[in-house]
Amino acid sequence: MSDATSKPVIQVKDLYKYYSIGENRVKALNGVDFTINKGEFCSIVGTSGSGKSTLLNMLAGLEKPTKGQIIISGHHIERMSENKLVKFRREHVGFIFQSFNLLPTMNAVENVALPLSFRGIPKKVRLAKASKMLSMVGLKKQQFHKPTQMSGGQQQRVGVARALVVQPDIIFADEPTGNLDSNTSAEVMELMKKIVREQNLTLVMVTHDNHLASFADRIFHIKDGKLLKIEENNREETKNENEEI
Repeated sequence: MSDATSKPVIQVKDLYKYYSIGENRVKALNGVDFTINKGEFCSIVGTSGSGKSTLLNMLAGLEKPTKGQIIISGHHIERMSENKLVKFRREHVGFIFQSFNLLPTMNAVENVALPLSFRGIPKKVRLAKASKMLSMVGLKKQQFHKPTQMSGGQQQRVGVARALVVQPDIIFADEPTGNLDSNTSAEVMELMKKIVREQNLTLVMVTHDNHLASFADRIFHIKDGKLLKIEENNREETKNENEEI
């Protein structure tokens, strides 16, 4: 297990992203380097405009860097064509969104099964897999409910199940609890943490909330496009305990 855990799944090297706005050149990312290992839950935290969403978009291959390297599961995604990126995301990546992004005309099990339809998996097989995932996130009884019949927390659990159903190597989550109250947010975070452990998945979450970021194994603090520090959660806790002596 330790060998698997120490295997790098995401490597970011000297990453820059510039935008031209009129006459001005904005540095959204300004030389970022880090490695994320298999089975890690990492959060990227920063205020609005810090560069955290740009970074997530580039890790997911939704934006190209101005310069630098992004190596995911051994693949240089900054060199990939759009068609190859689409295929790569479909095979390796799951997404969890702030706004849930559930289709209102479909029930929970159909929403979860949707990514599998893009892979050409037969309907019976994909619905069975989706049902299993909904049981895993505690929604066995709600699998035939439409989004309007579910609470925000339940809808986000459907979102988590939908990200998991493709059996991804990596899950990217963008402010996944942004539309939830604090108690429900904590429940969803605990669920995500538990699933990462059980499935040995890599989860990268972007948030502006330091409390939510603290659920992660490591916290990447970003400001003005630069990585200020990487906080190891266990070490921080150990240090604090010693300080109380």
